[in-house]
Amino acid sequence: MPIVVQKYGGSSVADVERIRKVARRVKERRDSGWRVVVVVSAMGDTTDELLALAKQVSPDPPRRELDMLLTCGERISMALLSMALQEQGVQAISFTGSQSGILTTDAHAQARIVEVRPYRIQDELDAGKVVIVAGYQGVSYKREVTTLGRGGSDTTSVALAAALGADCEIYSDVDGVFSADPRIVPDAKKLDALTYDEMQELASAGAKVLNAQAVEFAKERGIVISARSTFGGGTGTTVSAGGSSSAARVKGVTAEPEMAVVRLEGTARALDELLEFLDARGVRGRSLVFDAASSAAQVALPLQDVHGLEALRKDLAARFPASRVDDGLGTVTAVGTAMNADFGPARKALELAEELKAKVYGLNVSPLQISILMEKAHLKEMTRRLHSALVG
Repeated sequence: MPIVVQKYGGSSVADVERIRKVARRVKERRDSGWRVVVVVSAMGDTTDELLALAKQVSPDPPRRELDMLLTCGERISMALLSMALQEQGVQAISFTGSQSGILTTDAHAQARIVEVRPYRIQDELDAGKVVIVAGYQGVSYKREVTTLGRGGSDTTSVALAAALGADCEIYSDVDGVFSADPRIVPDAKKLDALTYDEMQELASAGAKVLNAQAVEFAKERGIVISARSTFGGGTGTTVSAGGSSSAARVKGVTAEPEMAVVRLEGTARALDELLEFLDARGVRGRSLVFDAASSAAQVALPLQDVHGLEALRKDLAARFPASRVDDGLGTVTAVGTAMNADFGPARKALELAEELKAKVYGLNVSPLQISILMEKAHLKEMTRRLHSALVG
């Protein structure tokens, strides 16, 4: 019997009734002749609520303790879904990331999967059970509970599919990947197919349907990802090495609404020390610009992994007096092919920002994207206008 790995996001398991609906969908798939592994996210906004609770206790929570706390959300979902399946007469068992054999690096809050040993999963599948796995988590070589960064349940799914030789399906509250967030751009177009590179660029720039690390993992192992709606209907989006569904130069526009910029005046040695400082705190950079002639550096940071901005600002000021942190920023990014073949898209982005009277803090151009860093207040309108101009 073939194996399929299905991942259900937080909105898909947001309450008991939705969990029952997921259980019925899983049962239907199993009854049609498939062995099923289900990866679940935390229910609804559980992760955000747990993070807010942690910050009531500490403005800069220790990353190890955050991992211990935040992984509770997925364990709740996995146990409830197992119960729901058994109520429907389906044998099921739930596993944490460590019980599933997901081995990671030791970087708390942003670990990477290094190996999957799915022996217990295979045994339970052979026994006729549906296996439910808590997404977003694993265990390090030190036997520490780790998390894979926000959206890491996607990475769990792809890694398990690779280890089991299975198909991989990602379910959420939208029917696949769109050229923009339909809640911001109502006329956004659904994309039937995307290449790994296009999807990875969209995900790394803020698109929430798929996780960037998951797409990277899928590309390395040749796993085809199908992104679909939990609630039925539609054809979804396929992410693979094959061609895109459209020959359009620009495939999508997405926004990242929570960004900060660290600025530093100093030599290359000072920049090296700054980057070491950020790495030691598990802070990821989105982009880096260094002008040796003026000895000025700028590092853009997504705030979703910065669990204590004020503490970071204070530590930076003490260690690097010539630095400062600007927040209240975000990025709008257009993704496509040959984006640097000419400066037309970049010029249009700057023109639109000027029309909005939005201060621009940075502009990056690469073969697959242009990304403009600007004041957060203008992001939604900038997304709509840039989508209209470049996607249509």
